Amino acid sequence: MFEAPVPMPRLAPQPPIYFCPKAAGELVLDGNINKPFWNNVPFTEDFVDISGGDFPAPRFRTRAKICWDERNLYIAALLEGNEIWATIKQRDSVMYYDNDFEVFIDPSGSTHNYMELEMNAFNTQWDLLLTMPYRNGGRSVTAWNMPGVETACMISGEVNNPAADNKFWSVEIKIPFAGLTETYSKEKNPPELERCYPVRNAPTTGEVWRMNFSRVQWAVDAADGKYAKRTGTDGKPLPEDNWVWAATGLIDIHYPETWAYVFFTENGESCPMPEEEKIKLEMYKIYYAQHEYCRRFGCFAKTAEEAAACLPTGFVYDADAAKKTIVETTSRYFELSRKLTCGKTMVVQCDGFNYIE
Repeated sequence: MFEAPVPMPRLAPQPPIYFCPKAAGELVLDGNINKPFWNNVPFTEDFVDISGGDFPAPRFRTRAKICWDERNLYIAALLEGNEIWATIKQRDSVMYYDNDFEVFIDPSGSTHNYMELEMNAFNTQWDLLLTMPYRNGGRSVTAWNMPGVETACMISGEVNNPAADNKFWSVEIKIPFAGLTETYSKEKNPPELERCYPVRNAPTTGEVWRMNFSRVQWAVDAADGKYAKRTGTDGKPLPEDNWVWAATGLIDIHYPETWAYVFFTENGESCPMPEEEKIKLEMYKIYYAQHEYCRRFGCFAKTAEEAAACLPTGFVYDADAAKKTIVETTSRYFELSRKLTCGKTMVVQCDGFNYIE
């Protein structure tokens, strides 16, 4: 029996949409996001539980901002709450053992070759490159360091002091576009999917990337002037909370097709959603269903409608779109394809990689 490598999200993806404005002037990083540089940049929606908005709301509020210029991507985040602590000071350590803020960027939208950046309240960084999601057998390249990245934290209160008047910590991040060249795959992406790599250093106005932000927050108790992770009856720390901008529908952030759509604009003006993005989102629902079908029956479904029968009750999908999706299978592989109005074809492979041909 085939063991599905791709667990099914419990809810259909509903990625947020963000219209990212151009930056106003130069950013001097100090972690303070209450300054003119950020005044006209809108906040994202409040973060939600990673499993979906129908789960209990996070106990602390988190929001972020994004802007850009011809050289850099700028990110700010406001992490409210009185539990501000950190322990890790060594770069490229596993940062989510502390409370942290995490950034995920997939410029090509292919779900492969994307980057991750994590940081804690000590401003310690962990950056890594993902060849593909872990669900598909992907590997993380921790030795990869993002060229030119800069980060800063500001603490409203005091790190590791429960007695302090702790209110929030905030972060600022500057990511040079030129440092993201590894996220472009010339071998897999045909010429028409060449976004900004390696031909130019910045996106074009109207271009859309996929991004997500995450906040890891551990339950703690304060005693003897220190924070300690709360433990269960087995003596082990309770599971951490994962609060995100775009819910993935399960406790796994590495579902890039569920991440937010970030449009690069001049002044935050609205942009129409490209046809291929709408179609791609529906195709991934059949992608999940195919893996679930194979887990149950040991083979892949021959049609999208047949696969869709494995979607959970209440999982919203477009039945008409499924009928237009072509399924090709072997005993160990499947591929989904659908024609676009321009005459080209959107393809989603068994390993999650998508492209237009």
